[in-house]
Amino acid sequence: MSLGSLYYEPLWVFYRGGGQLGRLAQLRGKRLAVGEPGSGTRPVALQLLQENGIDGAPTVISDIGGSEAADALVHARVDAAFFIASPRSPLIRQLLGTKGLKLMSFDRAEAYTRIHRYLSRVILPRGVIDLEHDLPARDTVLLAPTANLVARSDLHPALVDLVLRVATEVHGSGGLFDKTGEFPSPKHLEFALSPEAKRYYKRGPSFWQRYLPFWAATFVDRMIVMLVPVIALLFPLFKIVPPTYKWRVRRRVYRWYKDVKSIDIGLYYAKSAEKLAEYVSELDRIDAEVNKMSIPLAYADQLYNLRMHIDLVRHKIEDAAKNMASATDA
Repeated sequence: MSLGSLYYEPLWVFYRGGGQLGRLAQLRGKRLAVGEPGSGTRPVALQLLQENGIDGAPTVISDIGGSEAADALVHARVDAAFFIASPRSPLIRQLLGTKGLKLMSFDRAEAYTRIHRYLSRVILPRGVIDLEHDLPARDTVLLAPTANLVARSDLHPALVDLVLRVATEVHGSGGLFDKTGEFPSPKHLEFALSPEAKRYYKRGPSFWQRYLPFWAATFVDRMIVMLVPVIALLFPLFKIVPPTYKWRVRRRVYRWYKDVKSIDIGLYYAKSAEKLAEYVSELDRIDAEVNKMSIPLAYADQLYNLRMHIDLVRHKIEDAAKNMASATDA
């Protein structure tokens, strides 16, 4: 998987001759050094030559690259050579300063970038390599792939952030072809971008990684990842707990109403003073139990309502006893 592109690495096409060349098709029938098998230069060079129809006879393709190709070009054993390298490369600086060699400026660079998304059009300004000797002697348009940072797909997610932070420190300041902050970038990639790298480019380092040591930030990030689903599962419980608590508290009060109501109903059928005395005794027991109850202040009104209703039934018993005594005297 890819972690991003790091910098432009231009394609340099040096050639021998007196005229100015701007198209690869002008190299038809020449001896070309396109890079060694397995190098990054060779597949790019061959693809561009093929698209221009000059990858076969009479063009002669030599599978040499690097210093060997440079030496062959200097000593006229080849007519042109392809290199993919940094502008800071000593080999590139040497070839730019060699008499008899010229650097191709791509006239149709924009067309190549539209066809191949991995290529970018960059300009090498006049004199940027060596102001004293005016190298290069003119603004030169180059095609540039990007150097990609690639990792195994099982690389630990925490290390992805750490690697990209270092890459930002190393390559974020810019260079001859890229602006400050342009790299590392999620563009110009050959492999699929890592999900962790995609998050990094979108949001940057996590809050914890900005202010905590790496090990501490990683631990906190892990905990957050673990806690989020747990909180999501517990959230319904947060809505259930308050009603459940309220029901349990009220249930402790309301369970006595069954006994109080039973006594209240029994008064209509009581025919003797002994039965009324039983009701009084039962109310006293209920009242004593209620007085022992410990209720949160928020629900104290429920408790006092119960005690008022107990007193109400007690008064009804007293009235019933008086009425019963009056009937007996009569």
